[in-house]
Amino acid sequence: MLYELHELEWWFPPLRMFRYITFRAVGGAGTAFLLTLLAGPWIIAMLKRFRIAQVFRKEEAPSLYKLHEEKEGTPTMGGVMVILAVLLSGALWCMPGNTYVGLALATMVYMGAVGFWDDYRKLVYRNSRGLPGRAKLLLQVVWGLVLTLVLLVLPETRDRTCEIMVPFFKQSLVANVNAWTAAAFITLIIAGSTNAVNLTDGLDGLAIGCSSTVAFSYLVMAYVAGHYAFADYLQVPFVRGAGELAVLCGCLMGACLGFLWFNCHPAKVFMGDTGSLALGGIIAVIAILVKQELVLVIVGGVFVMEALSVMIQVGSFRLRGRRVFAMAPIHHHFEHKGWSETQVTIRFWVISIIFALLGLLTLKIR
Repeated sequence: MLYELHELEWWFPPLRMFRYITFRAVGGAGTAFLLTLLAGPWIIAMLKRFRIAQVFRKEEAPSLYKLHEEKEGTPTMGGVMVILAVLLSGALWCMPGNTYVGLALATMVYMGAVGFWDDYRKLVYRNSRGLPGRAKLLLQVVWGLVLTLVLLVLPETRDRTCEIMVPFFKQSLVANVNAWTAAAFITLIIAGSTNAVNLTDGLDGLAIGCSSTVAFSYLVMAYVAGHYAFADYLQVPFVRGAGELAVLCGCLMGACLGFLWFNCHPAKVFMGDTGSLALGGIIAVIAILVKQELVLVIVGGVFVMEALSVMIQVGSFRLRGRRVFAMAPIHHHFEHKGWSETQVTIRFWVISIIFALLGLLTLKIR
């Protein structure tokens, strides 16, 4: 919307700034941050009014309940704050009609709706189970297939959809895969990202803080991918129009930081699956659209650690009858080892920043 103001630069020259992606990315970040900050108290009050609060059942996980029993009753579903802030700021600052922005926002809303359904079931049945895992996975797979179909049909995405870029290599090592292979790969990225962010959301500020560093990393990568000179110099795929995703990443980062204002320890609100699935979904699609899907494994290293810890724990217990960690995901393991919640969160933030920098290095090391 604001992008159109650059057409009036003949009347007021400074309006030409609205043409520039960097200016709009900063503007989007600031707008999303302020929207979240201003709307936060009102939304939290509404969640309290309708008793939309976190449920902990001692019989489900006694050791976890002992660690976090004081959090019972904290408002949840706060992820709606992030979704609304990204939607509104994105509508203001992104170029109208950009296909990539539309796909990313559609994914965020869809995954947010799945998360909302999950949170709603937890509230209704007063337990932490929510939507069955298979049903949640099925809904993620459905979206992955729909997204693949859309990418194969759209002229601007058709040629790149069947290519898989590998970090540290200038050319795609896997080119012209068939549609089903592309669908499987895209679905894996989406399901993996959404579930990994969901698993990370177990401590105050942990998932939202790590998401902000991932958003910043993809802001840089989207800007490079959408700029022909930079893409050519760094030997990364040039994706015409992908620069607008940098603006959207700015909006996402601002919304994450705004939510962190209320989600830092002791949290006044939790994002719930409404927020974590939405975040994982939009991050995954941005990675897919700028053709840096596998770099997400590096940039989102904390999310990968959390997901792997659960897989290792479950696999070890089923095969050997032993647990590798005191508790999974791994952030709870460190809590059991004596780290305070704040220590775990801040140290994981530091690790997330390191992973983000390593991910950005892949742009140069080829």
